[in-house]
Amino acid sequence: MGGLHEVRSFARNSSIFSPVGPGCFECCIKCLGGVPYASLVATILCFSGVALFCGCGHVALAGTVAILEQHFSTNTSDHALLSEVIQLMQYVIYGIASFFFLYGIILLAEGFYTTSAVKELHGEFKTTACGRCISGMFVFLTYVLGVAWLGVFGFSAVPVFMFYNIWSTCEVIKSPQTNGTAGVEQICVDIRQYGIIPWNAFPGRICGSALENICNTNEFYMSYHLFIVACAGAGATVIALLIYMMATTYNYAVLKFKSREDCCTKF
Repeated sequence: MGGLHEVRSFARNSSIFSPVGPGCFECCIKCLGGVPYASLVATILCFSGVALFCGCGHVALAGTVAILEQHFSTNTSDHALLSEVIQLMQYVIYGIASFFFLYGIILLAEGFYTTSAVKELHGEFKTTACGRCISGMFVFLTYVLGVAWLGVFGFSAVPVFMFYNIWSTCEVIKSPQTNGTAGVEQICVDIRQYGIIPWNAFPGRICGSALENICNTNEFYMSYHLFIVACAGAGATVIALLIYMMATTYNYAVLKFKSREDCCTKF
């Protein structure tokens, strides 16, 4: 009996049977609990929207120039200014893609560094005047970018409207009521009314079967649908920036009102 008592006493005092720290599962749950999910969703949505807008918009602009040169403006000097503007817009698209790639990463990092996960992983977190100033700068810049992208979203709808009018006119030509009749050649589209080429551009106006042939080309089909996707990408970017606005505003408010405490956010 004495030996059994000694074994039990050894088991209670032994480090083998002492309580252990949290396991891998508990650590993973703790880390996931501090992830800024709103900023993460906004970053994914922002990357996707900007990629769609820039990639599809770049190809659609090139297809638009090809359609104008082949059908609506055979004289190069008539659309020289438009070609230069489109080329400039394509370069701007490269800059937009690069900027938002970096800006999205910075905002995501800012979201991570204002969560409780950072406090637990890197020790005590205390706000400073510099940190609050940086958070305020992100709030202001995100609001400015949100307003700017609302304009981009509206501007990206203009070519969709233009291509839709041309497509709907072609559908009228293809309809049984007008197909094969003399009135088909009187159904026209004048691209000059949109202001993208001057009024003295030749021919500028396409009617009847010639217009139907344009709608059947791969350039028109691809450009029309790519402009739709680019417009949708701009809309997704606007939504992402709205989520960023809420996230950065919330983080700044917590840093502002709890500047004298150890603060952490999970937004």
